[in-house]
Amino acid sequence: MQPMDFAVTPSDPTPIYRQIVDQVRRYIAGGHWPAGHELPSVRAVALTHAINPMTVSKAYSQLEAEGLLARRRGMGMVVADQSQAQADQRTALLMPTLEAAARQAQQLGLSPEEALAAFEQALHAAHNAHETAS
Repeated sequence: MQPMDFAVTPSDPTPIYRQIVDQVRRYIAGGHWPAGHELPSVRAVALTHAINPMTVSKAYSQLEAEGLLARRRGMGMVVADQSQAQADQRTALLMPTLEAAARQAQQLGLSPEEALAAFEQALHAAHNAHETAS
């Protein structure tokens, strides 16, 4: 992985360490970074994006505390082995969207069965669109 794989936007109101944390979570949850994947060094990310190394270190430390990253002697930080953690992370990333959709379905007066049917229809449409684009 290259340090430029991180998109750091200083003008974004989200703190830079949080931008890094969120991106790493998405890469891991999406299966783009498997267990053992080496992250760029703190120094490399800091130099590439002209940010304080402590900011990158804070992001990596938080992800390590969450069990998403592991420190390997001589290698730096790598994605931890976490098949269940990865599934949990994907679900956690999806929950806010699902909760908002559930509230909207309730406001529209849909029954749980109708809401599930609508979700399945949307899921199939998204899958078909992805298959067509591939």
